[in-house]
Amino acid sequence: MDKDNIKKKLALLPSSPGCYLMKDKTGTIIYVGKAKILKNRVKSYFMGTKYGKTKVLVENISDFEYIVTGSEKEALLLEINLIKKYDPKYNIIFRDDKQYPYIELSYDKYPELSIVRPSKRMKQKNVRLFGPYPNGYAAKKIVQILNRMYPLKKCKTFKDDLCLYYHIGECLGYCKLDIDKEVIDNMVNEIISFLNGNYNELYKKLESEMYKASEKLNFEKAKEIKELMDYIKITLEKQKIDFNDNINRDIFNYYVYKDYISVQVLHSRNGNLVERDSYIYELNEEPVDVLSNFIISFYEQDERFKPREILVPEGLDNDLLTEIIGKTVITPVKGPKKKLLDMAEENAKIKIEDKITLIKNDYNRTVHACEELGKLLGISVHRIESFDNSHLFGNFRVSGMVVFVDGKKSTKDYRKYKIIGDEVDDYHMMQEVVERRYARVINDDLVKPDLILTDGGIIQINATNEVLENLCLDIPVYGMKKNDKHRITALISSDNEEIPIEKNSDLFHFLETISEEVHRFTINYHKEIRSKGTFSSKLDEIPGIGKQRKKELLKKFGSLKGILEASDSELEKIIPKNVIPVLKEYLQK
Repeated sequence: MDKDNIKKKLALLPSSPGCYLMKDKTGTIIYVGKAKILKNRVKSYFMGTKYGKTKVLVENISDFEYIVTGSEKEALLLEINLIKKYDPKYNIIFRDDKQYPYIELSYDKYPELSIVRPSKRMKQKNVRLFGPYPNGYAAKKIVQILNRMYPLKKCKTFKDDLCLYYHIGECLGYCKLDIDKEVIDNMVNEIISFLNGNYNELYKKLESEMYKASEKLNFEKAKEIKELMDYIKITLEKQKIDFNDNINRDIFNYYVYKDYISVQVLHSRNGNLVERDSYIYELNEEPVDVLSNFIISFYEQDERFKPREILVPEGLDNDLLTEIIGKTVITPVKGPKKKLLDMAEENAKIKIEDKITLIKNDYNRTVHACEELGKLLGISVHRIESFDNSHLFGNFRVSGMVVFVDGKKSTKDYRKYKIIGDEVDDYHMMQEVVERRYARVINDDLVKPDLILTDGGIIQINATNEVLENLCLDIPVYGMKKNDKHRITALISSDNEEIPIEKNSDLFHFLETISEEVHRFTINYHKEIRSKGTFSSKLDEIPGIGKQRKKELLKKFGSLKGILEASDSELEKIIPKNVIPVLKEYLQK
């Protein structure tokens, strides 16, 4: 953190609404926030003791920018757009792009039910959407029930003749028969009535079917129907809410536990309560600000998927939210709406109490362990890069690099290296891969790690340090020392000094995770290269198969066995007809 630069900029902050953008030492924007008064909000980050993820965020801040807006509404909208543009890693609340499934009833020509996700393509006529259903299983189960009880169109494409669905009474034969429109309309109206919460008609149909099956001694079918009836009664009817209206509503509430916030969303559609959905985040700002931003991002989709009314707890700017979302946002103080709001808060509390132990354990094994590693080595550790080498008697030489950021895997940054130098010893292999990696870091201005860990001893450390010195890079390098059971016992420094690691500590498990991950990643790449190399070397021995044909055979069939089992017509597309018998004879031998 550049304290002097930040102190000077803090003194210049205006007392106006706006957005602030926090940057790390590379100039990357790592957090975006909004403020009613910029001076007060931004200063608060650098005052007092911080904990958890906020502490990690502040430690990473080397600079900041701010943008003044004319109003708090403008600041809120600008914040959302800046988060979309820069995707800051500490604004995790906006990373959840989950879209809830809806049930779509299409009845333009043929009545058909399907599960869909919100998208702008769903604009055609004679289509009704019901939902959302955070519980995807519930939506699928409802569609199954309706398809079971009503002769809807089942086939994706029409067959040449009437199919099995028609013969068992689950389709009217739309592909061949001219169906009376009144029959279709009555069926569609019954389905719409059911999806709007009126279950009685379908329940009676199922009951009648169950008794018919029982009278015919078809007890297995009767049991299946009874299970469907129980599902409707237990799962669907219990969601009924007495509002005396059929207005679609969403209910938002939260519960704060220490440094975490649990957000709950309940959906009420046509008088039915759809199962709750939960989110838990580390708390970086005021809870009401988190909830406000969450609600706005939640509705960034097609206008038709917004409910008519949104219920929120006290403390939010309801007028501002109403203006931005375009739907009525209210805070009820009594009655069934207030009970729903309280239910959402209670669910948020239960959810976070259930999950908090797991969250703490995950934090201790990742972020906290990373902090402990930094204290042990006397450096600030956020990004770790670890290397390992693998070869088979000097052949198929490869290296792998894995990356951990704030204690967690960053798989998008993993890299594979095929060794191209003539030397086969560990020292020269390590030198080659380190030089290739960090020359590119310099040339492409990539993010440098705070620490390099080798999965070997002093030989790999010396090889790495020699290359870093030639590249004028100052990055700490340590090796992970292991016992005869391949368990980490200490870290080795460049001076061959051993730093003991307490067995079964969070730091021990963290280093074990890094070691296992880099070994797994490298070995898998080695196996992949070795498999392809063996395959290629065998094909090299066959006359008439050159480099290009070998490549095409590898891509098409994947293995020698795959080639042997391929038909002549398939092989003819790649190799000449006269080469096929030679190839197969060789492989059979």
